[in-house]
Amino acid sequence: MALESVPLPALNMMPDLRACPATWTSELRLLPLVLSDGKSITLSARALWFSVMQNRTIVNEFFLLGFSRFHLFQHLLFCPVLLAYIICVFGNFTIILLVRTEPSLHSPMYFFISIFTVLEIMFASVTIPKLLAILIQTKKSISFFGCFLQMYVFNALGETECYLLALMVFDRHLAINNPLRYSAIINSQFCRRLAILPWLLGFTTSFIPSIFTFLLDFCGPNVVDHFFCDLAPVQNLACSDPFISNITTSMAAVLATVLPFFTIIGFYIHIIYTILKIESSEGKSKAFSTCSSHLIVASLFYGSAIIVYVRPKGSHYDKFLALMYTVIIPVLNPFIYTFRNREVKIALRKSITQFMKFPS
Repeated sequence: MALESVPLPALNMMPDLRACPATWTSELRLLPLVLSDGKSITLSARALWFSVMQNRTIVNEFFLLGFSRFHLFQHLLFCPVLLAYIICVFGNFTIILLVRTEPSLHSPMYFFISIFTVLEIMFASVTIPKLLAILIQTKKSISFFGCFLQMYVFNALGETECYLLALMVFDRHLAINNPLRYSAIINSQFCRRLAILPWLLGFTTSFIPSIFTFLLDFCGPNVVDHFFCDLAPVQNLACSDPFISNITTSMAAVLATVLPFFTIIGFYIHIIYTILKIESSEGKSKAFSTCSSHLIVASLFYGSAIIVYVRPKGSHYDKFLALMYTVIIPVLNPFIYTFRNREVKIALRKSITQFMKFPS
């Protein structure tokens, strides 16, 4: 029996061939097909696949809507975002150089800050260049695999940042509550091992919701209501039920944002209790100064991230909140760590003075 003579209802009775990838590439593998009159035939797996798929739309790319609905806002946004990205890269890179070159900053706290600044540059670079492109380009597309690669890397770096912020407050907790044993416990080898842990946790945790989202059926709608590929906006385009991917997204958000956030709160409660017991005002001021910068950064980042990711469905306003943790916070971080930290300000002045004297 010719393939064309097979009624469509009979083809619809077949199991989903995407669940049997081994049969796609084999023209020799024959599949049984039972017709409505009870007769059976065998069809080439590849012939049957193409017959089924020709009636379906396959998504090869996504279109990032960005801020297209706000035409005036879109054009006004380009220059500030470009300036913010330049400041972010330059400011964070300056902190990295300061920590590497200034001996007074060769301590575990500044080692973790330098790791954090590297992470901030990478985190901003995943989304901001694409945002700049769609703000000025007519075509706002991204390939199917490019979309999911951006989604995974963005979420992996974001979750790594969440875990790293929790690790940094653990370092401050240990330094304030165990000052005599701190140097013996947090040595250079232990610091390097601790620094690897957030990266492992972040890239592992983000893999699960990303892969469940990738396995969804995308058969038609391909306009992402965001300026980058994120979990909730892409899940909303799926033709199949995104329930499992929504649940895994919420679970990953709890593991990567809610738990570290409450861990940080717990550590800071104990830190504040310890600082209040210090008798000298100078000692209290120094202890608070080492923690205030981190507390501001953590509050800004966790606040916006929890609002967006604990709710898996997403909303139209998520992209405006995303501007907070993808553009604004990475720009503010160098200034927060510079202007609120006495040791960094001294090191920066020293470096600027040396640079000014260098030509002579």
